Amino acid sequence: MSNRIYVALDTPDIDRAKAIAERVRHHVGGIKLGLEFFAANGRTGVREMADLGLPIFLDLKLHDIPNTVAKAVQALRALEPAILTVHASGGRAMLEDAKAAAPAGTKVVAVTMLTSLDQRDLDATGVTGTPHDQVLRLTELAMRAGVDGIVCSGAEVKAAHRLWPKGFFVVPGVRPTDSVVGDQKRVVTPRMALDNGASILVVGRPITQAEDPDAAARAIGATL
Repeated sequence: MSNRIYVALDTPDIDRAKAIAERVRHHVGGIKLGLEFFAANGRTGVREMADLGLPIFLDLKLHDIPNTVAKAVQALRALEPAILTVHASGGRAMLEDAKAAAPAGTKVVAVTMLTSLDQRDLDATGVTGTPHDQVLRLTELAMRAGVDGIVCSGAEVKAAHRLWPKGFFVVPGVRPTDSVVGDQKRVVTPRMALDNGASILVVGRPITQAEDPDAAARAIGATL
């Protein structure tokens, strides 16, 4: 993959999403569409974005009983996303069924721990150990379940890559050195994430909220 930056278009406004995508299309490797976009625009909206010619990362973080997730993935097959997310905490059977239901060309990646969470959040939900421990537990689960890879923060990707050398690693929450962290709690720079084993990087606000999104995307790409 020549460009490993996926721009996160986390907006319900399809016209805004298209406008940003058009501006940055030559300086990113794909488009990430999340729950906010999908709830507002559905499959039709995803198809419209796909018409721009960039790979689609459909970030729905599916999490339910195995049969329900499998049927949801089947319902999305016609969209043929390049990447589709499910929650690793849904368990091995759910992960196996999601992968079995996905199109052959779709990478199914399991979300380990949201980058908005930290140790206090884990403690509050009764999860033992550190964020690092939790990510590695779920990385091993995803690997054994046969999905393609995981989503984790840049703080854990090096250890996860060591555990699963052939995995596909999606790292969100990356921020350029001079960028505002926002609501992300475990962040690294794009260069650090790639050096530590990231396969692709998800970048949102540093590009989408920049005065010149195209220039911002080019500047981030120049650091890689």
